[in-house]
Amino acid sequence: MARPNCTAIAAFSLLAAACRVRQCRAMASARKPVIVRKFSRDWCAGYADAAFGQDAAELEILDLTGKVLRIGWDAVKWVCYVRDFPAGDQANPERLLHKRFATRPRTAGLWLRMTLTDGEELEGLAANDRSLIDGAGLLLTPPDTRSNTQRIYVPRQAIQTLETVSLIGAAGGRRHVQSAPEQPGLFPGGLDTA
Repeated sequence: MARPNCTAIAAFSLLAAACRVRQCRAMASARKPVIVRKFSRDWCAGYADAAFGQDAAELEILDLTGKVLRIGWDAVKWVCYVRDFPAGDQANPERLLHKRFATRPRTAGLWLRMTLTDGEELEGLAANDRSLIDGAGLLLTPPDTRSNTQRIYVPRQAIQTLETVSLIGAAGGRRHVQSAPEQPGLFPGGLDTA
């Protein structure tokens, strides 16, 4: 019986470990931690797909106990992509302390102000692209980027009014206008008299 080659076994082990790592990374990025706020003021925390199927009739999330929850879009006020789940803050798990910008934002995007169907106002920066008209909702960057909430998804059914406050361009994207060349006189030699 031939002995197995130790180098081949070590190479196979490294290859298998690399495949497991790659698979784990794919799984980690497939679901994002979210907090779903409903119009009934209650909320639930869990994991949602990165593109959670806004065309679907309901939002599907995997809660912290491993149970699949299905929530109708008409009951969803917003979906907050968060850094971590709340430990003790049951009243404001999203930790959205600032819902309006105190000063003009510095990040490029479309500064939007909206009133939701329950009367609450919210501001955020949206990408200036076709998702504003084609999407089933708006993905916003909140006013306080240091809070627990990184992005907010607001379904279209939850928006009562929407106002564009400003278009904020990219900092390095300013174009310099070239001055027009000097216009030549009509009569050469100083015969221009009125």
